[in-house]
Amino acid sequence: MKLNYKRTILVGFAFFLISAFWQAYDTIIPLILTNKFNMSQAGSGFIMALDNIFAVFMLPLFGALSDKTKTRYGRRTPYIFFGTIAAVCAFVALSFADDLALFIVLLLLSLISMATFRSPAVALMPDVTVKPLRSQGNAIINLMGTAGGIIVLAFATVFHTSEVGKTDFRAYIAAVCGVMLVGLAIFLATVRETRWARDMEEDSLKIDAEPAADGADTEAEDGGRLAKDKMTSLVFILASVALWFIGYNAVISKYSIYATNELHISYSVSLLIAQAAAVVAYIPVGIVASKIGRKKTILAGVAMLFLAFGGASFITSGSPEWLMTLLFALAGIAWATINVNSFPMVVELARGGNVGRYTGYYYTASMAAQIVTPILSGVLMDYVGMRTLFPYAAVFVMLAFVTMLFVRHGDNRPAAPASVLENFDNDN
Repeated sequence: MKLNYKRTILVGFAFFLISAFWQAYDTIIPLILTNKFNMSQAGSGFIMALDNIFAVFMLPLFGALSDKTKTRYGRRTPYIFFGTIAAVCAFVALSFADDLALFIVLLLLSLISMATFRSPAVALMPDVTVKPLRSQGNAIINLMGTAGGIIVLAFATVFHTSEVGKTDFRAYIAAVCGVMLVGLAIFLATVRETRWARDMEEDSLKIDAEPAADGADTEAEDGGRLAKDKMTSLVFILASVALWFIGYNAVISKYSIYATNELHISYSVSLLIAQAAAVVAYIPVGIVASKIGRKKTILAGVAMLFLAFGGASFITSGSPEWLMTLLFALAGIAWATINVNSFPMVVELARGGNVGRYTGYYYTASMAAQIVTPILSGVLMDYVGMRTLFPYAAVFVMLAFVTMLFVRHGDNRPAAPASVLENFDNDN
């Protein structure tokens, strides 16, 4: 059985618009808070952590709610539609806010709206994809998300968002919201969630995918609870997710400030290169994973991310700009290597009826990490120095390598791919 690439790409438009929003949020909100409202790095870091505070509670909640939702449009689609519309309206409105209190209220509305549909949107891919093909599907979903991020980064260059002291981002935010609405329109016009989920169930029965996809890893006991050894692996996977997100998100949320004020270079170029490198990496990552397995592939990605952030620690304002670009390219490849394989390792421990809940667990781990890291990295940058950013990130990435060594489940080995396109499949 082969993955339906057309369906997966169309489902991926939900993740496309999510990634477009977060790429814009992570790069311009810190600039608005510091340049327009004169907040400290620590204060800005606290505000940047609010989305993750909401997410810790809301992502599992709405993931589980969508598991139980039944409408003619499916379980996930209603959340995607209403959440996107609400987020776009609030995001556009905040770009006109000149009062800090009003700005924060509108920012909170944007974040709450995004939190209502993130888990349902990500859970949709497993809903319509049989287990042996979910890693392959996840690679394509990540490609779609990367495409959204690249478009938004290109807009950042067009709208000159990295100008020193810039405070007006209204045109840029309007363009980003336009991209989100286009992605939503394509999704609504093409995705048939109910029928596609029914097709997946029929295909799963044909190939007996539920037990075969992850072997003993899908075993449950005591009314659906994971066996002890599987639960231990789940905990270590989620700990690893949290640790590498602590390192990675510190860079993503603070790099626009770091590049502008410390290195005196454009942040958008480096981030765009990282996104482009991730796109190029997906197929090679699939080839490597098919040979050595998910766990080893993730460990290689974590090691590369450590080298990228460790190397960036030595870049100064006098260094050639291409050095930072090269390191961000390595970071993009590393991040693609990690993400293609980590989410399927979590979600394939789920039973058929609680994919949304396990999707929520995955995002709870990543979001909980991101509650801490903008604040902690901001405090270090304020009181120790801006140059603590990359060493801080490198340390937590190294810790993720250690915890990942203890993962024992979720690492199956598939049959050899029949075509180059099937090298997207990382189900080892």
